[in-house]
Amino acid sequence: MPPSLNAVAVFCGSRLGNDPRHREAAATLGRALAGAGIRLIYGGGRVGLMGVLADACLAAGGTVTGVIPTFLARREVEHEGLTELIETSSMHARKAIMAERADAFVTLPGGLGTYDETIEIITWRQLGLHDKPIVLCDVAGSAAPLVAALEAAIGMGFAGLETRSLYALARGAEAVLPLLATLAPGSRTAAGLT
Repeated sequence: MPPSLNAVAVFCGSRLGNDPRHREAAATLGRALAGAGIRLIYGGGRVGLMGVLADACLAAGGTVTGVIPTFLARREVEHEGLTELIETSSMHARKAIMAERADAFVTLPGGLGTYDETIEIITWRQLGLHDKPIVLCDVAGSAAPLVAALEAAIGMGFAGLETRSLYALARGAEAVLPLLATLAPGSRTAAGLT
């Protein structure tokens, strides 16, 4: 992995979803991050895909930072076994801390909160507030609705073609880290040396 890739923020569901492949993808990514020595930064919950992701990373010897707003600590059942847990006063503060501490972003399957976090971090990149890699991890078609929404905005003239360059698509959790290795600052691809 490039030396610039020390921490990855992962957005994912506080529910497990209906497809067991979603849970397996979260566990696979958690183990992969630990194996690569990359700190996981995530929403701080113990439930849903968030809990699966964090537990897998911790069980594989990884380090995990959870960031959770105080008002969600009970609803999402804050994870008490993390390397570091940060409580914030708001969702805005949560997202700002995750964005500041992460070197890259990955989206796993999830609901409205996951969509919100993903769209916001893509928008921040479009606005030049960061230039960190963003990977949408497609698990059994989970990324298709979000990609379709982005393509619809392009098709209707509300977003430019350059929107497609703001994120990359990984087919399954196993493809995430190899893809990030090509996108992270300091990598040969990111430097234009493919």
